[in-house]
Amino acid sequence: MTEILLILLASIVLAFPLGLYLARVMRGGPMRGDALFGWIEKPLYRLLGVNPSRGMSWRGYVGAFLLSNVVIAVLVQAVFMTQAWLPFNPDQIPNMRWDTALHTMVSFLTNTNQQHYSGQAQLSYFSQMTAITGLQVVTPMMGLALAVATQRALFGARPEDVPAEQAALLSADRRVDVGNYYADVVRASVRFMLPLCLLWAVLLTSQGVPSTLAAGPQATPIDAAAGMETQKLPLGPVSAMVAAKQLGANGGGWYGPNSAMPLENPTPLSNALELIGILLIPISVIFMLGAFTGRRRLAGLVFGCMLTMSSVSVAATMWLEGHSATAASPLLMEGKEVRFGADGTGMWAAITTQVSNGSVNGMHDSLSPLAGAVPMVNMLISAIWGGIGCGLQQFFVYLLLGVFLAGLMTGRTPELFGRKLETPQVRLLALLVLLQPITILGFTALTLAIPSITGTSNPGFHGISQVFYEYTSAFANNGSGFEGLGDGTVWWNLSCTLVLLLGRYPVLVIPLIVAAQLAAKRRAPESAGTLQIETPTFALTLIALIVILTVLQFMPALVLGPVADHLSLTQH
Repeated sequence: MTEILLILLASIVLAFPLGLYLARVMRGGPMRGDALFGWIEKPLYRLLGVNPSRGMSWRGYVGAFLLSNVVIAVLVQAVFMTQAWLPFNPDQIPNMRWDTALHTMVSFLTNTNQQHYSGQAQLSYFSQMTAITGLQVVTPMMGLALAVATQRALFGARPEDVPAEQAALLSADRRVDVGNYYADVVRASVRFMLPLCLLWAVLLTSQGVPSTLAAGPQATPIDAAAGMETQKLPLGPVSAMVAAKQLGANGGGWYGPNSAMPLENPTPLSNALELIGILLIPISVIFMLGAFTGRRRLAGLVFGCMLTMSSVSVAATMWLEGHSATAASPLLMEGKEVRFGADGTGMWAAITTQVSNGSVNGMHDSLSPLAGAVPMVNMLISAIWGGIGCGLQQFFVYLLLGVFLAGLMTGRTPELFGRKLETPQVRLLALLVLLQPITILGFTALTLAIPSITGTSNPGFHGISQVFYEYTSAFANNGSGFEGLGDGTVWWNLSCTLVLLLGRYPVLVIPLIVAAQLAAKRRAPESAGTLQIETPTFALTLIALIVILTVLQFMPALVLGPVADHLSLTQH
């Protein structure tokens, strides 16, 4: 418990100044680093053919976001399917199969990093450095850009700020300037993400994480009974990729075992650095919210709710994994690194699913059944810290729903920051609420119904958990999995690709649309009857709403999976 407290404290202490700096970066004003970063940013703007000072409506912003994703998708798919003929392939790795390449491309494009392949055996150095690590840097900043645009809509320029004669010529959408998408992504990547990744890569390299372009050496196994005369040790520029995967809430490992692999996570200090890296930017984004919008009490509400849920999640996972009834089994350490133990594995499992990270330092398939249920709940909530940008967008959805319900309970028209929440906005929020169970439960039921096609590997209660976890992880942009599941098939690649897309783009885009619609309305003056959301009472209401929308909504699936699995083990 001391370790988690120190890691959480270090993450918060480091995140506060980073959040203030990130707010300055996203404002786009003059900064001390302009001379240094300008020579990188200006050629990028010329290459993209954009004017970074020109604002966009939400339609233009979303259009630029989707267009950039389509262009990157085509380039990355081409890299995966031609890597055998490209440079930096010292291990002579062949091209990826089309369905695996498609799933991998969409997985990393959506900042999920769900892996149906083993990186050291199926990706060349070129693919890892350009397609994988490149997406791990850029896609988190795309999510951050959408979250910042949403904040601009809610707290930035208003229709009443536009001159009357000009407003008459503009639609409500065009009166709301949400910023420039390209400027937001470029500034965040160049001034924030890349310098932080460079620092973390150096720190990890100092702990023994490989950082080389040379092919791996040949070693002679000590045990000749294994039947291998020599064994190739896979190396590569690993530290840069691991830094980006943790800091960017990505999670995809260079090696198949991910951060359970000694080459990827060799020491206790590297383990702590990677855990801090997972938490650092998502917490920084919350501090950025207060500085960027000027509503520090709102940031306090978000931080308090997330910290409360995080504390409960970590405590529950560590206790269920190391001290519950099923934890007494001698098989407890199966699938776990002895270096970290049950508590270290449980702590990582909780944190990596509170954030949309998905990296592991032990196999989640080997968690005790109820301990495995906690990461599922974390991913269903998807706003306990959450992904970079995605977590805040999801929290805004809960916030708006909380305002709507509180307004109904008090007999007032629901309003947020003086703007009424009406039927069009509630319909969009309802779409998001319904999309999650329809997608996850629908694909889970279909997969379990046709095992001859889907190839599920476990027919018992644990098999239900495996399938449910896989689709929950894909929808939550997390990427971790119960890896007893044989997911490297056409069915799993294509079905998870669809779930990945449904779990990424609506969650990022719809809150921005709702915020822009609210911003286009006239502000109503506050009165004694105005709902005060920046209070402990509303925070408790919000947490209760989150529990109802996630835990209770998916209770049948949790009972049929991890709860039934737990009961079957404790009866014997």
